Amino acid sequence: MARRNIKVLYVSGEVSPFVRISALADFMASFPQAIEEEGFEARIMMPKYGTINDRKFRLHDVLRLSDIEVHLKEKTDLLNVKVTALPSSKIQTYFLYNEKYFKRNGLFTDLYSGNDLKGSADKVVFFNVGVLETLQRLGWKPDIIHCHDWYACLIPLLLKTVYASNEFFKDIKTVLTIHNIYRQGVVPYKSFQKLLPDEVCSGLFCTNDEVNMLYTGVEHVDLFTTTSKRYAEEIVQDGPQTFGLAPVLEEHQAKFYGILNGIDSRQWNPSADKLIKKRYGLENMDGKLDNKKALLEDAGLPYREGVPLVGVIANFDEFQGAELLLQSLEQLAALDVQLIISGSGDKKYEKLFQDFAVAHPEQISLQAEFSDSFFHLIIAGLDILLMPGMIESCGMIQMFAMNYGTIPVAYAGGGIVETIDDFTDERGSGFIFYDYTSDSLLAKLNEALECFHDEESWEQIVTAAMNRDFTWKNSAGEYDQLYRQLLEK
Repeated sequence: MARRNIKVLYVSGEVSPFVRISALADFMASFPQAIEEEGFEARIMMPKYGTINDRKFRLHDVLRLSDIEVHLKEKTDLLNVKVTALPSSKIQTYFLYNEKYFKRNGLFTDLYSGNDLKGSADKVVFFNVGVLETLQRLGWKPDIIHCHDWYACLIPLLLKTVYASNEFFKDIKTVLTIHNIYRQGVVPYKSFQKLLPDEVCSGLFCTNDEVNMLYTGVEHVDLFTTTSKRYAEEIVQDGPQTFGLAPVLEEHQAKFYGILNGIDSRQWNPSADKLIKKRYGLENMDGKLDNKKALLEDAGLPYREGVPLVGVIANFDEFQGAELLLQSLEQLAALDVQLIISGSGDKKYEKLFQDFAVAHPEQISLQAEFSDSFFHLIIAGLDILLMPGMIESCGMIQMFAMNYGTIPVAYAGGGIVETIDDFTDERGSGFIFYDYTSDSLLAKLNEALECFHDEESWEQIVTAAMNRDFTWKNSAGEYDQLYRQLLEK
């Protein structure tokens, strides 16, 4: 089968730089391009949220993709599509839009939390059915539809039920990648009964009158992946880490693969990055200090010579480490460091972090909202990236950091141990703590700080980190083989 004939559609709830809530957005910003470089044809579909700026991202209407009918059980809604190219590539990205479903600002954050929020079933069903209806109107038939996380998990079931007799969708294969296993999209079953025919509803996985979207996706997809081999092994072997998915993961283990994330080293390259204050590289690291000073200014903190700048970039929830960070704040403040906490999420944590930052105005800053340029600047300007997350299938932020000479201190979950070499015997690219406690986190951070103040050791670890190869080449090659095996079945 010639590579140029293989078409892959990627369906996601977030794609950077349009919308970024988690590492999934960074994955979608670079992985489709890596697949195209393997010889495939890739396109993307996502919702058009009200937060997305049409002018900034050059979105334009497509006349032949207007007023697409999305037939639900008791009604028909209309869908319009805007399109642009994924930045730094020619990959067509389609934005599915209906004002009733997607205009409200903040919608995505609510949906992605996986909580049962008013109207969430309507939005999910409209988007999943809309993807398939848009493909028909577009006349572009993918060989594979690659779904990402719970938000797109209805598509494999739809293809096996209401669209099974439609010739256009014949022989299309489906792939699902699990990026966030604890976000499963749990919605009342009665909400789906109002929207979908019985043949679809009977295929939904339900417990206690609630539908689990992620569980449903795993049951009906042709194969599924997660973003590191170690994490795949962990969640198959450790029931509690699956948050209720253990039975379906065990049942379908034969079609489950772990493939490590990569990054686009052209976009995330300190010597070519147009979004940072000053470019730099291993041959001349002076620019890193300029970025640190610019970052401190943006964060409202004074520059203190020789004082390490530590940063946390995360969603504020228990699984991404907000609780562990909260438990560690007093001891962190007792250290001779400056700390930037960047992220958003649970309002409880946002308020607690903000109050603590206000109480330590010279030392700690909370940045609850940030732009793409700030994201690049914080990666470039930090000395140390603290990653307190309990669950990390792989993530990409530690790879970005190491590319920029920012050294990660991270909990040993999932793909972390596949991407960070723990610094021992004067060798390594970061620091890993293995007990999920504040004491363990602080002990490992203190190791990093001791290394920071030893100029020779710090130069050694920064050099090792910046020399790591995190490009997509190997991982894209694994997906190449996986896609081909799937199409040959």
